[in-house]
Amino acid sequence: MEGDTTFGSDKVADWHVPLSSGIYRVEFEHGTVSGKRVITVNGTEIHRKNWMFKLVGSEHFTIGKHKSAIHIEAVSGFAYEYTLEVDGKPLEKFRENMKKNVVAWTFLLDNVETRVCLEKDTMDVWVNGNMLDTQGVFGDDGTETHFAIGDNLVK
Repeated sequence: MEGDTTFGSDKVADWHVPLSSGIYRVEFEHGTVSGKRVITVNGTEIHRKNWMFKLVGSEHFTIGKHKSAIHIEAVSGFAYEYTLEVDGKPLEKFRENMKKNVVAWTFLLDNVETRVCLEKDTMDVWVNGNMLDTQGVFGDDGTETHFAIGDNLVK
């Protein structure tokens, strides 16, 4: 994904990364004169380098437990392209894999927006960014995963 360069200041890219633990916003600042590089995740600065002489290259960091990198490439003159990679895959490919391996629901529960994710490969259940303890129950029609959200039992 090419970073959106329509921002003021040195902010050059903004991505949304869907994970089981939530949707993370990754922002990148790149000072094309100073070489400054700043990465923020969900509004928290997690990486900063000031005064770099090399304007292209990669910055490595993690989003939760996922290894990530922002790649900076010169496309012409002083124009740059910014791409985000998560778990060794371009963001779009990572999103495709998440769609295959994770089922997510968003709904109101007791007037609170609630996001539930089920990881198909591990059967882990995440609610609003927290992994829950679950119980697998085998029946005639297959397996059910039981868990609780607050005082609400979910089957």
